[in-house]
Amino acid sequence: MPIRKPSVAEQGWALFDRIVERATTAGHTSPWTADGRVVEYRPDFETLRLLLGVPLHLGANSQSGVPALALDVWIGYELRRAGFHPDAVWPRESDPRIMPAALAALLEATPARGGERAALEERIRISGSKSGLVAGKAKILGKNYQKQVDVVLSDWRTGPEMLISTKRMDSSFGKNAANRVEESYGDAKNLRLRHPLASLGFVFGLRTTIYEKESAKAAWLIDLLGKLGQEDDAYDAVALVLMEYAQDPPADGDDVDEPESGPETGPEAALETTGDPDQLFSLDAPGAADTAAAQAAARAELDAAIAVLPPVSIVLDDRVPDELHPARFLRAMVERTLAITPVDHHAEARVRRDAAVRAARAAAR
Repeated sequence: MPIRKPSVAEQGWALFDRIVERATTAGHTSPWTADGRVVEYRPDFETLRLLLGVPLHLGANSQSGVPALALDVWIGYELRRAGFHPDAVWPRESDPRIMPAALAALLEATPARGGERAALEERIRISGSKSGLVAGKAKILGKNYQKQVDVVLSDWRTGPEMLISTKRMDSSFGKNAANRVEESYGDAKNLRLRHPLASLGFVFGLRTTIYEKESAKAAWLIDLLGKLGQEDDAYDAVALVLMEYAQDPPADGDDVDEPESGPETGPEAALETTGDPDQLFSLDAPGAADTAAAQAAARAELDAAIAVLPPVSIVLDDRVPDELHPARFLRAMVERTLAITPVDHHAEARVRRDAAVRAARAAAR
């Protein structure tokens, strides 16, 4: 049987996972620091820069899902750096990307000897997506309709605690800018009414060429993003990720976003139950490549690709208002989530933040 060539999405996930793996060789470093008397949240922008280079390297357009996925992977990575349980943050760092933390703990506790763990993993892989136990995308029911949410912090005991949506716009600014923001405003209302205690966030990735091609649209869009985070029944925080790169992305159609809400009756529902090889979150079973030598060769190949990724810069000058700064966004989402949960929840996240708080207090004495 001929070997199937990996889809663009599968190639993207392999590179994303390797970038994050290299960034966490010694574990997830804490983003909290004490700069003198001031506590700061310092995002890992270098990892974001690499992640954003992946879709350019692969020539992946928006319809592939890979460009927007770069933002999702980075936000999930930052939440793990902040100390939230790795398996409670979706998308997870491995397949299946959406799986309850309790189920992940059961897998971890299942003995590997005798093939018991492998048998359980196989059962989850085959029947989990059909039963809804695991999935490729996080679908959250709002007040009136179901919404695909890009980054989620959730557990069976608590329900959704953090819901973060991402959008990205690299071109066609005049055609799509208003639609993307209007959709996001409605989605926030829908989710807020069913999950009033969840921390809601919105991250918008924007290419700097908008200032050259649509300067008035840029000013309007950034002003509107700021207003999205000011209403009590919308988002708790909004971020602008301003990207600068030279290589032109592949062309898209006029409207590249897939439907994200409504009943599971369309092509997307069929995708998750038929094992389509182009599924964005692959649930493929491990194969013969799972030998130590093959894995080392695969890592070397990925490292070689990462070394030549197209350069992407994260712009943090005065074009990004303070209220839309990614560091402010991440800090606000983490602190709000900790503030509205009991102190015995998210212990590691509290330890990491409080260590920086104590260091700042010590410096003030």
